[in-house]
Order: sequence, then C-alpha cells, then structure tokens
Amino acid sequence: MPTHAGERERPLGLGAAAKAVSERVSAIVRLEIQLAVSELKRKVVALGLGIGLLVGAGIFLLFMLGFAFATVAAAFATFLSTWLALLIVTGILLAIAGVLGFLGISAVAKGTPPVPEQAIAEAKLTTEALKNGR
Repeated sequence: MPTHAGERERPLGLGAAAKAVSERVSAIVRLEIQLAVSELKRKVVALGLGIGLLVGAGIFLLFMLGFAFATVAAAFATFLSTWLALLIVTGILLAIAGVLGFLGISAVAKGTPPVPEQAIAEAKLTTEALKNGR
C-alpha cells in the first residue's frame, strides 16, 4: 500500500501468491466438478428416456402379439372382413413398436457410457497446464 504519491505498490509476498494460486486451483476444480455433474445428468436423462421408450415398445409388442392371435382366431372362425381389420391393426401396432424401439435404442446409445468425457478432457488439460506452468 503506497504511503506517498510517488511510491509503488509492493508485489505480493510468497504466502499471498500461494494463497491466490490455491484459490484459483480450487475454483477450477469446483468448475470441473460442476461440468462433470452437468454432463452426467444429461446422460442419465437420455438413458432414462431410452429405457422408457424401450418399455413402451415392449408394451406395444405385447399388444401386437395379442392382436396377431386375435387375427388368427378370427381367420379360422370366419373368412369375413373381420380378420382383415384385425390384421391391419396388428400391422399398425407393429409399426408403432418399431418406431418406439428405434427411438429408444438411439436414446440409450446417446446416454451410454455415462462417463463425463468433456469434464475428464478438461481436467487433463488443466493438469497438464499446471504441470507446464502456463
């Protein structure tokens, strides 16, 4: 702290500099932890959505199986247009299950593996920068 108009501020002492570096490193570590948590949350949400869509696809496949059996029963019972209507419904359910299955598999693929890759890369870069003194 200057006492006269012409005096300059003295540079920080070693203890103060070490404290400043320690605070900055702590801030960087906290930010990297926040990044990792954010990335994991995003992947877990994608994984949960994918699992939910796959469960939906399974339910529609169960309905499709029921309608397929109803179609066979109607076809054997009578050769009227009822079985054709049931067959069309079975095809529609199969198409819905296929779309849900495709969406579920792609959502699960986005969420796996649930590893915070970006946060790990940033931590490696930070460690390397600290080692090199930059």
